[in-house]
Amino acid sequence: MQKNLVIVESPAKAKTIEKFLGKDYTVKSSFGHIRDLSKKDTSIDVAKGFKPKYEIPEDKVKIVNELKKLSKEAEVVWLASDEDREGEAIAWHLKEALDLDESKTKRIVFNEITKNAIIHAVENPRNIDINLVNAQQARRILDRLVGYEISPVLWRKVKPSLSAGRVQSVAVRLIVEREEEIKNFKAVSFFKVVAVFDIQNNNKTITAELSKRFEQKQDAQKFLEDCIDAQFAISNIEKKPGKKSPAPPFTTSTLQQEASRKLGFPVAKTMMVAQQLYESGHITYMRTDSVNLSDLAISMTKEEIIKNYGEKYSKTRKYTNKIKGAQEAHEAIRPTYMDKHEVIDADSSQRRLYDLIWKRTIASQMSDAQLERTDVTIDISKRAEKFVAQGEIIQFDGFLKVYMESVDDENEEDTKGLLPPLSKGQELLMQECNAVQNYTQHPPRYTEASLVKKLEELGIGRPSTYAPTISTIQKREYVVKEDREKEKQAYVELTLKDKKVTEIAKTEKIVIEKGKLFPTDIGGLVNKFLMQYFTQIMDYHFTADIEVQFDDIAQGKLVWAKMLEKFYEPFHKQVVETSATAERFSGERLIGVDPKTKHNVYAKIGRFGPMVQIGDTASEEKPRFASLKKSQSIEQITLEEALSLFDLPRIAGRFEDEDMVVTIGRFGPYIKHDEKSYSLGKTDDPYVVGVDRCIEIIRAKRVADAQKEKMNAHLPKVIGQHQKEDITANLGRFGPYLTFKGKNYRVPKTTDILTLSLEGAIDIVEGVVKQDNTIKIFPENDNVKVLNGRYGAYISIGKKNYKIPKEVKPEYLTLKQCLEIAEEADAKKK
Repeated sequence: MQKNLVIVESPAKAKTIEKFLGKDYTVKSSFGHIRDLSKKDTSIDVAKGFKPKYEIPEDKVKIVNELKKLSKEAEVVWLASDEDREGEAIAWHLKEALDLDESKTKRIVFNEITKNAIIHAVENPRNIDINLVNAQQARRILDRLVGYEISPVLWRKVKPSLSAGRVQSVAVRLIVEREEEIKNFKAVSFFKVVAVFDIQNNNKTITAELSKRFEQKQDAQKFLEDCIDAQFAISNIEKKPGKKSPAPPFTTSTLQQEASRKLGFPVAKTMMVAQQLYESGHITYMRTDSVNLSDLAISMTKEEIIKNYGEKYSKTRKYTNKIKGAQEAHEAIRPTYMDKHEVIDADSSQRRLYDLIWKRTIASQMSDAQLERTDVTIDISKRAEKFVAQGEIIQFDGFLKVYMESVDDENEEDTKGLLPPLSKGQELLMQECNAVQNYTQHPPRYTEASLVKKLEELGIGRPSTYAPTISTIQKREYVVKEDREKEKQAYVELTLKDKKVTEIAKTEKIVIEKGKLFPTDIGGLVNKFLMQYFTQIMDYHFTADIEVQFDDIAQGKLVWAKMLEKFYEPFHKQVVETSATAERFSGERLIGVDPKTKHNVYAKIGRFGPMVQIGDTASEEKPRFASLKKSQSIEQITLEEALSLFDLPRIAGRFEDEDMVVTIGRFGPYIKHDEKSYSLGKTDDPYVVGVDRCIEIIRAKRVADAQKEKMNAHLPKVIGQHQKEDITANLGRFGPYLTFKGKNYRVPKTTDILTLSLEGAIDIVEGVVKQDNTIKIFPENDNVKVLNGRYGAYISIGKKNYKIPKEVKPEYLTLKQCLEIAEEADAKKK
């Protein structure tokens, strides 16, 4: 009989823990939750106190049976899932589903996967905390009720296949409202005046900004003209000591924000990589809203700082939480061993995230940076305004030696340079002065990082919910994450130089908003519907209060069934009323009148998404419909753009005495030729694609089909034997590959699998032939390649590399498209 069975939720965690426990312990994984509410129905008996009906999913039956068998054979079963509510619920579900004997079942928790932590947990077991379980159940049940009751209303009143979620809908509301702010924002122009002064007998210059900004061009021009014969002198120099303090160690939300800003990681990726680091024993638990560090961690960190940077760089700090209800975990996210500066046995993403966590933790226990800020005031003899030059000197770098926290684009600070030696009363000579027209900026759109920050500020969601919330609203296509070009603005620049004022009209250079969250038409419409009929669910304060109630349940202060009852009664009543009385929501907007038919033209949400309609639904003549392009919006599409959507199907030209008809079908745009269909590429516009491109697509598809047909006729086949085992050539979904001893080996793109020799096959399976990074090559131009790189696919042309747009699948690129992408990128640089 096996003495001890330890059950954790992940295989990686099991593997790490197994190293610390002796031969008397068997460590197995449950692979996450083993029970959940059924996907077929609500699975909640409201009449019986919101009793949930759990079931074991099909893919977990085998795991449950194995764990049942092992648990019956073991003397003690140790439930070692994570220490938060989700982990507590997993432990409870294991106990219930495996029918574990309470007398031989022990619950253990730890904040880090180290030998000391695991041994300490085994020496100090506890019972399952049913309050934490109930808090998790309450969240799961409440979210299920909201989703399952509102979603059918959306199907009938807005569009089929839509869904709603308690936290997700509020997140969408934030993004939609920010977009409305931007649409309603009226930019105001002003002139900012900056001058460059020569310091006489010094050959140095200083740059200073005028203390006043002008609203009108004539006022700015008059100021510059007054400066032509003016004298400039330093009237005051003020030096102020200052300091910068380090940020606290990471919580879940601050890690997500900083990884987004510094590493460019989406929130979901940050959590996935952090989970891997935790399960490998490199960092402490990654779902936490605590900024606290244990005494042991502080001691280890102090030792490391003194060892690497010296005593003066060390300053012990105890951080406390400002967020109400922060109680999920005992510690902030930190490395388990502070003397481990990097992780070797990890991939690039894990190494980069670990480096960020290590630096942040070390910096949090380091001395303040000591600064000296200098403000220089410059008088103008002919004007009352003053110029101000600012500088900053770092007198002691402190924590800045290791780490500096990034900022969001809405609160970036100008960096101040070093000023040359100056004295009060010193005269200066103006070299040049510029008055540049600027515009007030609209509120910034949310990034994933700034959305997490806002949700946390409002008290909506908890550490475990941020990543799935942001992923869900994008998956449901209520929100898109994109890079978009900002609208260009014309501006005026006035320059005073050599006692002359000149004026130049300019256009603002191209500015790209990177990784911003934009609401879609459907996201906006769903938000409008929910705001009209389910105001309580969409209310920020109400949603935050629900989170506080979950916290109260976790602490045993509130009975979970009573909390749900209080919520459900008015909510369900609203669902019934809305189903009966709410009108159909389509977001319909009258664009204009079709000049040909004299019928009204509308933009609206239809059964299959955003579309344009010519004609009224109630009229005898059947309306015509056309889907919007992905880049178009029902709120902004013009009449001309709407009418052009009815240009399909169209004849792009003739090939082999047959028309090439371009149209849009169920699976997207395609060419119909000789009763066969050929899909257009992701970057091909069906409304403008020309005859040459259509012929290129048809020919490329024929070549690919012929090659596939040839391989299908000859594969699979045994190439030969190696180590008394067959090496078999196969053709799969992603191309040709070899099978040897039950393992698959990708064949390089440049290798013809039909003529591959046994020696060549052996080289591939033994790794002699390195798996190249080629995605696609072009025989007609071997200078152009599509390659797989460290940060994704790219186009290589000679010695230059070009980024491939996100919406383009690299394997589908044609030579012509590659050259067009390169040409466009080169043009932008110029």
